Parts: sequence; C-alpha cells; structure tokens
Amino acid sequence: MQNDVVLLTSIVMALVAAFAGGLIARRFKLPTIVGYLVGGMVVGPFTPGFVGDTSALSQLADIGVMFMMFGVGLHFSLRDLWEVKSIAIPGALLQIVIGILVGFLVAWAWGWTDAAGLILGISISIASTVVLVRNLTDHGLFNTPGGQVATGWLILEDLATIVILVILPVVFGSEESGGVALAADVGFALLKAAAFVAIMLFLGSRIMPWLLTRIAKFQSRELFLLAVVAIALGTAFGATELFGVSLALGAFLAGVVLGESGLSHQVAAEAIPFQDLFSIIFFVSVGMLVNPLVLVNNLEQVLVLTLIVVVGKWLINMFLALFLPSSAHTSLTVAAGLSQIGEFSFIIGQAGLSLGILSADQYSLILAGSVLSIAVNPFVFKATPHIEKWMQSRPRLWKLLQRKPEVLEAKSETYRDHVIIVGYGRSGRYTARILQEVGAPYLVVELDMALAEKVSAEGVPILYGDAANSEILEHAGLQRAAILVVTGSEQSAAELIVINARAAAPDLKIIARASTEDGIERLVEAGADDVVHPELEGGLEIMRHTLLDLGYPAGQIQQYADAVRHNAYSAISENTSRPHALDQLVTSVRGVEVQWSAVEEGSAVVGKTIATANLRAESGASIVALMRDGTVTANPEPNTVILPDDLMGMIGNSQELAVAGSILASLDDVSSSSRPSQPLRG
Repeated sequence: MQNDVVLLTSIVMALVAAFAGGLIARRFKLPTIVGYLVGGMVVGPFTPGFVGDTSALSQLADIGVMFMMFGVGLHFSLRDLWEVKSIAIPGALLQIVIGILVGFLVAWAWGWTDAAGLILGISISIASTVVLVRNLTDHGLFNTPGGQVATGWLILEDLATIVILVILPVVFGSEESGGVALAADVGFALLKAAAFVAIMLFLGSRIMPWLLTRIAKFQSRELFLLAVVAIALGTAFGATELFGVSLALGAFLAGVVLGESGLSHQVAAEAIPFQDLFSIIFFVSVGMLVNPLVLVNNLEQVLVLTLIVVVGKWLINMFLALFLPSSAHTSLTVAAGLSQIGEFSFIIGQAGLSLGILSADQYSLILAGSVLSIAVNPFVFKATPHIEKWMQSRPRLWKLLQRKPEVLEAKSETYRDHVIIVGYGRSGRYTARILQEVGAPYLVVELDMALAEKVSAEGVPILYGDAANSEILEHAGLQRAAILVVTGSEQSAAELIVINARAAAPDLKIIARASTEDGIERLVEAGADDVVHPELEGGLEIMRHTLLDLGYPAGQIQQYADAVRHNAYSAISENTSRPHALDQLVTSVRGVEVQWSAVEEGSAVVGKTIATANLRAESGASIVALMRDGTVTANPEPNTVILPDDLMGMIGNSQELAVAGSILASLDDVSSSSRPSQPLRG
C-alpha cells in the first residue's frame, strides 16, 4: 500500500516545497524559479528529510517541458523576429557561437571531455525566455525597442535550441564514428524533422484549428480543455514515435499552429494553468538533481560559471553592439536580459546527462550557475539605468555604442497626474477612449501580451505586465499618478492590485470594478475610494426601462434605483462619511433629461435667490445642482443667490429645459423668455 502512494506523496511534497520556496523568493524580490529549484533540492535525495521519487517526478517533468514548449509556440511570431532581424539574427547567432567557444574553453581548463565542454558551451549560450519576459515586464521595458529586440533574439535562440535537440542524440548516440556516416545520420534526422515541420505547417494548420472550432460549438469548456491538452501532448508524443524527433519540437509546433488560429487566445487561457503547474514540477525535478555538497566542494567553479553567465555574456553582448545597428539603450537592455540561463539550459543539460556526456556533478554545476544567474538578473536590470548614465558621461564610449539613433516611446517617468488604467477590456477601452478625447494623460497596464502588442501598435500608451503580481505599477508611475482605475473582472486580482497600490501610494485616488456585491466591501476594505459594480448598474438600467414601460412614474423609479444603489454601495458611504454619488446628473430616463445652462451677465435672474427666481413655476424644470468656480453643489439651498456665469443643472423634459435655458440667458423678465438652449443628454 505504501508503494501505491509514492507518486502522490512525491507530487504533494514537491508542490508544497515549491510553494514555500517561491513564497520566500518573492519575499526577497527574487524570481520564483529560484524558489522552485531550491524547493526541489529540499525534497531531493541529497538533503535530509523527505526524499521524493525522482524517477516519477522526472516523467511529470517531461510533461512540463512539453507544456513549456507548447506555450513558447503559442507566442512565437516570425513577424516579431523579422521586425528586428537586422539586430536579433546576427546578434543571436554570433552570441551562441561565442558562448559555445567560451564554455568549451572553460570546460577544457577544468579537464572535462570535449563533448562535455560542448554541452556546457551550449547551455550557457542560451538564455531563459521565462526569466527574460518577466524581468522586461517588471521593469517596464517589454514594449520598448530594446525589449522587442531582446524578445526577437530569444525567439532565434529558441529555434536554435530545437535544432540542437534534434542533432544531439544523433551525434552522440550514433554508433557510427566516421565523418561521412555521421553526416548522413545528421542529415537524415534533419530531413525527418523537416518532414514533420512541413506536415504540421501545411496539414496540421488546417486540421487542428478546424477540429477545435468544431469542438467549441459543443459549448463544453471541459471538452475544449481536453482537446487542447490532447493536441499539445499528442502531437509531442507522435513526433517522437513517428519521426524520431524530440518531444519539445512536437509540442512547439503544435503551439505554433494553434497560435496562428482564431482560437489562440482561448487556447492560451486553457493551457496556461497546465503549463504553470507542470513547469513548476519540472523546475522542482531539476532541483532534486542538485547535490548541495558538490556545490560546496566546487564553490570556485560555481562562482566562475556564474560570472561567465552574468558578466561574461553581458560583455559579449555589449561587444557585439559595436557592430550591430542598434542604439546604446537597446544594447544595454539586450545585454541585461540575456545575462542569465534557465529552462532551455536545463533541457540541454538533461539531454547531455541522458546521453552519458555529462556526469551528475557536472550537471549540478550548470544548474547552480543557472540558479545564481536567475537570482542576480533582476539586479542587473536595476543597475542598467546607472550604467547608461555613466556611459553618457563618456562621449567617446557613448558614440561607439550609439550606432543607431533611437526614438523611444514616452517613458512612464514623463507621466505626471495621469490616470493608470489596469486592463484594456471593454471597460478599460471605453475609459481610455474618453480620456483621450478630453486630452487627459493616461497609461494602460495589460496582462494579455497579444492585446498589448496590438493596441501599442495603434498608438495606445501601454505597459505589458501583471499588475497583481509584479512591480509593473511602479514603472507605470504610481507615485505620480492622479487616479488608478482597476477595470479587470478578476475579483481577487483587483483586490491585490488595490492593496499593493494603497500601500505604495496612500493618497492616490483608486477606482475599482467589483465583480460581485460582496466584492464591493472587500475592495473598499482593500483601499478603493470608489467602486463600480457593472452588473448592478446594468440591472438597474434594465429595471428602469421595464418599469417605465409598465407606466410607473419616472421620479418614483429613480428614487427606488437610488435606494438600491445606496444600499449596495453602503460600504463606501461608511468609509468615506459621504453618500455614494448618485447618478441624478448623468442619467436619463425616457422623457426626462439633464441640462447644464449658464447664467448670462445681465440676465433677469442675476441677484435673485433660487426661490425668488421661481424657475420651476415659470418653466416646469427643477434645479438639482449649481456649479460655481469649479465646485458643484447638489440640491442648492433656496436662498442661494444666483450670480453671473453660474452653471445651473436642471432636470425636466425637452420643452421645460428649453424654456428654463432661455430664462437664464434672457435680459428680460422671466415671463417673456422663450429662447431654447441645447440640452446635454445624460
């Protein structure tokens, strides 16, 4: 019975260790990957306490590799690579070659075999896409030219990794040692891989989207989810069994094919939870292979390898910048982003381990260098602005690096008194559109990468990132903003954003969208100043039209709507010592309108009180608000004296408002007024 629960126990303990490690890592502002790897070491065979089933978890880790590559394929874009081809293609290829050469020389100095040196060189030359995107996002650089070049650079490195994974088993697993025979084996392997790619691109690109579209018509989320998982894993397995290529290539191409379909967003949404979960298990399984004692005994080699990855790769990329048509800012961003190694290095290292090229101790050194480089990489990004200023103070050096002038998008540092809009869904889009029309500065933060790229191309100022889980709000200028508007429909994420924003900017005005009525109170407790519940507002509007059609008086309907709204938003009233702003001035019901009319200089009502002007008796319209010197007073007192340039907010039907407007503008007695004014409909 004990053996029956070994796998279950290993999975549970691995996830618990990963959670604890990730939590501690984030507490110290380190990437969560570092925590997952350390968590794997804790449950591994080289540390005291619980020991997980390494063999069982490694099989689950293979699923993690497939989902990671599937996710890479979903977001793969040849267009993005092509836009930065003049820098990314030669830069990536040269950096891989130089990185392999450096790794080979270091391994030779350590007495490793030539084959092990080659694996080491490949491992340190390929950066982590996951780490790159996260750090670019956290530092507000994803949408900059440097971020785009770094992303395109990594796309090419991903492609190179896939080709390497195809070739490695043939080169080091082939029994033939002759050059001609080996070349024939490599050529045959590449031919099979090319055949698989052709089938996927020309046949799979038609069958898979067609199949998912048909399944979507069954309106079963579970069936659609199962189809996505089956396609991702089934394609990877079929690629290995039928064409002899790696699982990674099969999963990658499945992602590429579905990424070009109209269902790509839904596919990504369904695959992300699986990708995240199995990727965590993959990192834990990698950490389980690390022997801390080996690292302690070889501390000098670990530090040398880390310096090569962090400092050496940074210097290599800055050296290449002397020959590439890029700006200094772009070169610094690329150098910072690529001075780390991650999941692809693990995959290459595991391939070397399984082929007998690397020993377990050598693999542990690669893993240690990866963990340390990932941990240090955020600090490299933070140091980049200071390095850039230092370079600018040295004109000759700056001129060498500034090989191409760069017109940067407006940085968030230039924004002041702006509105930060979290989420560019329907609510966020309408808010941004209105702010643009009135000329108010705003900046959008959006988590959907594809949507962020699309609207950025349309000219919308936007930062890609997760406002609930990263430092992106800091780079959006939270401390200098006038208002934060949280429009996302995810209640828990909205609460996290409000909590973090309130802690960072105590005086900031925060407006948030609530997904549930209970969420209103939770958002207020989190620190929101105003909360809007779209479903409640929509329901009240439907109720208003329904009761109007049934013949109920408009005033009675409005009173009922105000009462319902006041009860729903009572948490705001209690926390702010003021009633929630009712929509008397901006709503309209059938036959009832709201109008602002100015009191002209010399009007007959100037100098009179609202009571003596007796506007309601003369026109039928009622005064519900007064705006004077930019201050709005709701339901002004009857003894309020009317002054020139006052704006009167009045409610009534079209005819009543026309008469009232002419009275306020007339130089004659109120009884002789007849000139209409244009009402502003609510």
